[in-house]
Amino acid sequence: MSVVRRVARPLLASMFVVGGVDRLKHPSVRADAARPVVEKLAPLLRLPQDTELLVRANGVVMVGAGTMLALGRFPRTSAAVLAATLVPTTVAEHRFWAEDDPQVRAEQRTQLLKNLGLLGGLLLAAVDTEGRPGLAYRAHLAGESVQRAARQTRREARHLAKTATTEARLKAAQAQHAFG
Repeated sequence: MSVVRRVARPLLASMFVVGGVDRLKHPSVRADAARPVVEKLAPLLRLPQDTELLVRANGVVMVGAGTMLALGRFPRTSAAVLAATLVPTTVAEHRFWAEDDPQVRAEQRTQLLKNLGLLGGLLLAAVDTEGRPGLAYRAHLAGESVQRAARQTRREARHLAKTATTEARLKAAQAQHAFG
């Protein structure tokens, strides 16, 4: 792993680990902001309507995936999970369009843009293959390899069939000549 990845992953993950711990310790602070999002999404996703429980669950996921990303364990999956937690969190907590006070509105817009920047970093981390071929590319190569092997096997089978036919005819001709 490059030095940049060793440094960047923990830096990116730190915000999620700290935010997740805060959600675990103080879910009621975030519950009011999360309630409108929970009311809309919980029935669709078949989740409980308990907003504080969902805020805590979000915190657990953020701490777990953030720690995994920081340690470089399953970094692509961890980054994707963090991206998935960031979207509803951002929608719930940084609704600048609903603010009347211009200063609060500007602060919320800044926080929304910060979260969008984090989302961009997470998306990059989710597709980062560290210079190695990705899964889709490897699957494509494996498919081509299987196709090559199948073609080669068919050629060899045709060749063996022709050889066997030729040898059978030759033996039949020799047998007919010997008895004829």
